[in-house]
Amino acid sequence: MNLNIFPGKPFPLGAIWDGNGVNFTIYSENATAVELCLFDPENDEKEFVKFNITEQTDLTWHIYVRGISPGQLYGFRVYGPFVPESGHRFNPNKLVLDPYAKAISGTIEWNDALFAYKIGDPDEDLSLSDTDSADYIPKSVVIDQGFDWEGDQCPDTSYDNSVIYEAHVKGFTKLHPGIPEEIRGTYAAIAHGVTINYLKELGITAIELMPVHHFVSDRHLEEKGLANYWGYNTLGFFAPDVRYSSSGRHGEQVTEFKTMVKHCTKPE
Repeated sequence: MNLNIFPGKPFPLGAIWDGNGVNFTIYSENATAVELCLFDPENDEKEFVKFNITEQTDLTWHIYVRGISPGQLYGFRVYGPFVPESGHRFNPNKLVLDPYAKAISGTIEWNDALFAYKIGDPDEDLSLSDTDSADYIPKSVVIDQGFDWEGDQCPDTSYDNSVIYEAHVKGFTKLHPGIPEEIRGTYAAIAHGVTINYLKELGITAIELMPVHHFVSDRHLEEKGLANYWGYNTLGFFAPDVRYSSSGRHGEQVTEFKTMVKHCTKPE
């Protein structure tokens, strides 16, 4: 891979692909240094290149890397003061997800290395953990933001004429015999004609999905063989959760989500 770096721009936040490369930006008021880490899409535990981000504009760190394409996995290592008493917990041993990531590659694999402090240390959360978290945390994903909406527009139904149906992506579609088994429980299942026709027959004008942004299942739940079914534990507000994707985890979940929205607002 032939990569070239340039100063980049401070806005918009996140990772923006322009067809030739990617502009990365991350905001931090108190960071003293930031590194951009790129990972192998075929093995997301393999960090294969690291760039020091030297450009800073109004507390936003930015860099442009030419030669990167959609599907690239990345994260940040952020340096700064570790003074928990003052609210500062900078620890470059911990890989940081992009808070503006449009896609996240997978789920957390719970391990003590994910915590900034040493588990069981007498000083508890005032201690500094020096173990690397990269092997256990999902990675942010560069996506192609282009999408053919085919002229789709908001239905613009007035509130007084709205009938809203709240639903859980998985719970609403997982066992439906009329939906192909391979897409049940996913965004694609919500977009399926069987689902849309059912809602229309009920007189529904809008479907309100329970949390679909990328979320975390708490450690104590997973250790009991359970999961955070409802999704109220957000990890990435701008990234549709990959567990509801039938098509992939390297950005394909975003396209599937947009397709769902298009079909729900402009059903076939």
